[in-house]
Amino acid sequence: MGDWHGGVLIGFDLETTGTEPGESRIVTAALVEVRGGEVRERRGWLADPGIPIPAGASAIHGISTERAVAEGRPVREVAEEVADALVGHWRGGAVVVAYNAAFDLTLLSAELARHGLPSLADRLGGEETGPVVDPLTIDRAVDRYRRGKRTLEAVCRVYGVTLDAAHDAGADALAAVEVARAIAARHPEVAALTPADLHARQGTWHARWARDFQSYLRRQGTPDAVIDTAWPLRGLLPAAG
Repeated sequence: MGDWHGGVLIGFDLETTGTEPGESRIVTAALVEVRGGEVRERRGWLADPGIPIPAGASAIHGISTERAVAEGRPVREVAEEVADALVGHWRGGAVVVAYNAAFDLTLLSAELARHGLPSLADRLGGEETGPVVDPLTIDRAVDRYRRGKRTLEAVCRVYGVTLDAAHDAGADALAAVEVARAIAARHPEVAALTPADLHARQGTWHARWARDFQSYLRRQGTPDAVIDTAWPLRGLLPAAG
């Protein structure tokens, strides 16, 4: 039997310069450690991403280029510390929880490659990642036909989770953990899985969703639409540089 939802969960979130993980850069990062439902530790980072932050991105997360340059640390250092922290938690037996995990983990991996730093797999001795729980992927699987948006804010409302400051990395990281625990409470078949089994199931669930969504887009008039079936890291990372 699994008890991942009652163990050590590490909420993880990035706020970034854009929506394409291969090209966008880290602006803020957060890790929130939850044990048995109680917050034990919070860590946060503000990075100077090395490129201007588009106005649209600043409008979402509230960080301007000027503030990032003045107060942020070099993004290379932030990426290194975040990767080390994640790997340390995985080595300690924790489960990392990230909403739309393939975005955050792929973007972090792209930053590591861009700056010539060891990948997550390098740090983990060959494993792509440790166990990951993505409430978005699970929610799509267990409530497949629910109408409406699947943003973090929308899914928080579905599961009765309070999200006080959307697009603040720390708030989003904690909300992801609380949504994951709420899904486990509502769906015993998910709660009963071991972290390894749940990780594997999510890969299958994401691939099914991706194929279905790609077919939908092609039927709607985008014949060359491609949705990556890989999870929790997207299939193709950009070359470093």
